[in-house]
Amino acid sequence: MTKAVVWTRLAAFCAGVVLGGSAIGGENWTSFRGPSDQGQCDSANLPLRWSETENVAWKTPIRGKAWSSPVVWGDRIWLTNAPEEGTQLSAICVDKNSGKILLNQRVHFVAGPQYCHPFNSYASPSPVIEEGRVYVSFGSPSTACLDSTTGEILWKRTDFACNHFRGPGSSPFIYKDLLILHFDGSDRQYIAAMNKHTGETVWKTDRSVDFQDTDPETGGPTREGDYRKAFSTPVIAQSGGKPLLVSLASMALYGYDPETGTELWRVEAIGSHSGSSRPVVGDGVVYSSLGFKTGLFAIKPDGRGVFDISHALWHYTGAVPKRSSVVLAGGLLFMADDDGVAACIDTATGEEVWKTRLGGNFSASPIHVAGRIYFFDQEGTTTVIEAAPEFNKIAVNELDDGFMASPAVSGDALYLRTKTALYRIEKR
Repeated sequence: MTKAVVWTRLAAFCAGVVLGGSAIGGENWTSFRGPSDQGQCDSANLPLRWSETENVAWKTPIRGKAWSSPVVWGDRIWLTNAPEEGTQLSAICVDKNSGKILLNQRVHFVAGPQYCHPFNSYASPSPVIEEGRVYVSFGSPSTACLDSTTGEILWKRTDFACNHFRGPGSSPFIYKDLLILHFDGSDRQYIAAMNKHTGETVWKTDRSVDFQDTDPETGGPTREGDYRKAFSTPVIAQSGGKPLLVSLASMALYGYDPETGTELWRVEAIGSHSGSSRPVVGDGVVYSSLGFKTGLFAIKPDGRGVFDISHALWHYTGAVPKRSSVVLAGGLLFMADDDGVAACIDTATGEEVWKTRLGGNFSASPIHVAGRIYFFDQEGTTTVIEAAPEFNKIAVNELDDGFMASPAVSGDALYLRTKTALYRIEKR
């Protein structure tokens, strides 16, 4: 595909984004990666440049250690929180206009928390929000539904068994009347759907891949837990005109019937593990990593049965992130790997269009806004580039602390959670 063709496709896509209204933007940022579930936003007036002294409407310190991303409904922002030792699991509500903390609701107390890797946190899963309700999960210790006005706990589950081994990471996901959550631990691996109104289990499906007992690198026993662990969040695709739940676990990407939890297919990558990136969907294709050391795959989601990676339309092994997700803009995929190398690839062929070093390290997922890609690194730098088949850096912005959480957008403002504070960034 020529760059001229890519430019034409991208221009049409960006025009659709700007004209698309609240389908992928507006005032509410409902979940990790927003209402599109893919980091897309149609706000044409987000700020391009900011610092601690420029275009900051407010900055609110947030104590604790938590990597969950903020969600927004109306004039309220919700995020989860925990101290470094993981004993107090809480939900925080912040006034969107003033930055004032309105509620700090303890959801659950854990007398003896599971081990959590220092790179992770006990409050890494992001909330999901809708009118009147916010849903928070801390993995197996607690999943709860709160009244988003009062903070009252409407229901809570503490009975999902799972050793998260390195700490939780998968965020809750709403599909119709279901709240869906991954539990991919060292001892158990399954996906569960709860009635979002009552918290009762509607269906529960075990992961079906054979995890085997051999480390593919050494030939010895599998490293305890690592080859069974995953951190990803599901997404909805379409298959044959019907919704399909696309779910990344360890060693496999799955397609499920979201109504029943029935497994329809899986693509296996034996030896892969710790899948963290969230799949993205476009033009009838799923784009997903299959875990560490696997690269990025393009997969048609309409098969039935069990496949290996040869089923993929293409396979890219360049600058593929292990932790953050990729973002789709027209016929291009943009990404930054953990070590700060950014890449753009053609969705039709998997060919690398460009690759360059941004610097820094990345865990937060990028967003696409009105023809720009925003990348947020662990040192507090945001690099803004043109969503284009030629690399064009537009701006570099610095804040005092780094990003583990992904951003939220509401109206013409960015809501950025660093390791120590929550910011409202907008043109002043």
